[in-house]
Amino acid sequence: MKKVAMFVFNGDPICFIHVLLNGLDMDKRNNEVKIIIEGAATKLIPELADKGNPLNGLWEKAKNYGIIEGVCRACANKMGTLAAAEDQDLALLDDMDGHPGMARFREMGCEIITF
Repeated sequence: MKKVAMFVFNGDPICFIHVLLNGLDMDKRNNEVKIIIEGAATKLIPELADKGNPLNGLWEKAKNYGIIEGVCRACANKMGTLAAAEDQDLALLDDMDGHPGMARFREMGCEIITF
């Protein structure tokens, strides 16, 4: 089984849909997938939870499949979405000075993909 850590920094919903689609596809193909939401992408957190948002269905599916590893604590705080991440019970990642470090994912044998 291949391990993949997908770091999404881009806050554009058109980019984010591809993260979700690829993550779900890789999971379906028996890969271990971890999606880490970083940087400007953290601003999408409250929007993704909105049932009227076109990405909500994919977002909920990704959460249910357990492929959302978590959210950068520092970036969510900076973007004003920390409470929204907490409301959705998303893990807050902060092992590298408040941000999620890539090193631990490399140590776990993950291929790192950035968006």
